[in-house]
Amino acid sequence: MDADLLADLPHQAFAFALMLARIGCACMMLPGIGEAEVPAMLRAGFAVALSALLLPGVAPLVPAIPAGGVDTGLMVVAEVVTGLWFGWLTRLLVLALPMAGQVIASLAGWSSVLQPDAVMGNQASAISRALTLAAPVALLASGLHALPLAALAGSYRLIAPGTLLPAADSGEQAIAALGVAFALVARLAAPFVLGGMIWQAALGLLTRLVPQLQVYFVAMPGQILGGVLLLAVLGSAMLAVWLQGARAGFALLPGG
Repeated sequence: MDADLLADLPHQAFAFALMLARIGCACMMLPGIGEAEVPAMLRAGFAVALSALLLPGVAPLVPAIPAGGVDTGLMVVAEVVTGLWFGWLTRLLVLALPMAGQVIASLAGWSSVLQPDAVMGNQASAISRALTLAAPVALLASGLHALPLAALAGSYRLIAPGTLLPAADSGEQAIAALGVAFALVARLAAPFVLGGMIWQAALGLLTRLVPQLQVYFVAMPGQILGGVLLLAVLGSAMLAVWLQGARAGFALLPGG
């Protein structure tokens, strides 16, 4: 028994290295564990633990160790590309919430270039930053973070270890994920877009009725206050709609 284990040890180590390449790259962007606020050591430890957990089931799918170093390197590169592609698909759904926050902030007059954000960029707003922090909390609290992990484990059935992504299928999957993410952003920001249109139309009518009125000094406080009130009324519903959309999007992940 010990002799068989020692003989199979090189193959197990090679399988673990390949799995770590895919899982480690995916963990850089997975919801919850892949956030910018999570320490890199924690993400690395999680990737190692997940690779070790999945190793017994995935190791039989791993091909034999190539004789040449170039072939081994190409297999590792293929796994890295697969992991980054999978993590990017999941990250799109998470970014839908702060992207909707950016739209809301622009419509409500909350945008500022003086509030940097490591994820969304230097012009991120306070509401976008708050929703960026709320997204992983909501996912972890609802248990939806398990769906991408299950899909990542199931991806080995669709994309064999060490093989490159099929270009046509991966391209279609990426386009579909973009469509789902932007449709979710539009759904979340739709009440604020409608409210902004009504507000601007009312301001235009007001300028025609009272030409002497300084519209800007009336419009900005009302716009900000209206956005705060609308967000207070619809905030919980927005989060529920986003969780529902994220659940549907995670169910469409390859391997899910």
